[in-house]
Order: sequence, then C-alpha cells, then structure tokens
Amino acid sequence: MGTETVRHERTVRLPNPGGIHARTAARFATLARSYQSRILVTKDGHASDGKSLLSLLLLGAAGEDEVTISTLGADSREALDALVSLVQRGFSSCALQEDCPT
Repeated sequence: MGTETVRHERTVRLPNPGGIHARTAARFATLARSYQSRILVTKDGHASDGKSLLSLLLLGAAGEDEVTISTLGADSREALDALVSLVQRGFSSCALQEDCPT
C-alpha cells in the first residue's frame, strides 16, 4: 500500500462546552491545512472537510458530542495525532505551539 493511501481515524468527544464554533473550527482548519493528507470530520454520519471552517461549522457539533477524525495521505498519522491533541486540549491554541506545557 502506497503512503498516499494510508488512512487513520479516531473518535473523540468534544470536551469544550461550546463544541465546534467559529473559533474552534478556525483553529482546527488551520492546523488541518498544515498537512497534505485529506482530513474528514464525521458526526452522526455527516462528513465535513476538516480543512474548511464553514464545513466544520455545518456539522453542528456541540460540547460532549463525539466526532470521528479521519486522515488519508502520506502524513496521515501525524495529522491525526495533532488534530486529536487539539480537540483533547479543548481546542486551546497552545496545541498549535511546540513549546506548550503538556
């Protein structure tokens, strides 16, 4: 299997009370766009482009909802790990910086 077809996915619960709103969608999409892989976020059978702020907002994901993040491409493992970390940190911008405390 070529690296361009490597797919990873993980289901995570949105820990922040507001779920995916404008600020969190922007942080997610910005981080997603830094990877070459295709990124999808799925909730209740509806998939959105993880690199599109508007597409993420249309999911209507609220706090405590579960979403599945899927990545497909050469850097899919790294992309998935980074995006899951961002969600688990409650979309804190700290997740985008190398020097954040763990």
